[in-house]
Amino acid sequence: MALPSVDQSSGRLLYPMVREGGKLRRASWEEALSAAAERMTSIRERYGPDAFGAFSCSKSTNELNYLVQKFMRTAIGTNNIDSCNRT
Repeated sequence: MALPSVDQSSGRLLYPMVREGGKLRRASWEEALSAAAERMTSIRERYGPDAFGAFSCSKSTNELNYLVQKFMRTAIGTNNIDSCNRT
């Protein structure tokens, strides 16, 4: 019997998943993170860094908001960053 991939009460994934042949399957963290990084790289190469954007929340810590903008500017190469801090 296969273990469920989704917590029925919250709808949250219990394990990392990757799409293969149009279907999701359980994967290791290393495989899932590698797949995400490869996909982000291919999108950036095809459409450029401005194909990405990030939105952060004022309820997050300053440190987390700093990391979001730093990642977007240095790793992705875009200034498409917004937040609800101005409200």
